[in-house]
Amino acid sequence: MSAAWLAALGGGVLIGTAAVLLMAFEGHILGVSGILGNALRHPTRNWRWAVLAGLVATGVLARMAGAAVPTQFAQTGWLRLAVSGVLIGLGTALANGCTSGHGVCGLGNRSGRSLVAVAIFMAVAVATVFISRLEGWAL
Repeated sequence: MSAAWLAALGGGVLIGTAAVLLMAFEGHILGVSGILGNALRHPTRNWRWAVLAGLVATGVLARMAGAAVPTQFAQTGWLRLAVSGVLIGLGTALANGCTSGHGVCGLGNRSGRSLVAVAIFMAVAVATVFISRLEGWAL
């Protein structure tokens, strides 16, 4: 098994484990957009800040351990990243949740609403990749 497969498998196991533990011990869904939104609205709820700090720390530790930044990400301009972030924020607000909440936890709970949300996420992702590869597309 290649290193990329092992990294993806390890990441999936960690995300799944975190989702199960958060539900078991706190009774909450592991939806990162909801965790971030509630952390900003209720700054005294420390467990949310711990989850967010863990996400950032994991990325930093992986980079320090030698994990490479994918070339296509490293070559993306800051304007495109900023616009993408705003669009993702708007999408999570419209969907009342994000890919982690709907995709990992919602589908795991057999939620019809999450199935529709994930289908829309995937369709928009495919369309976005197609459009972004057209000649002359730049941001």
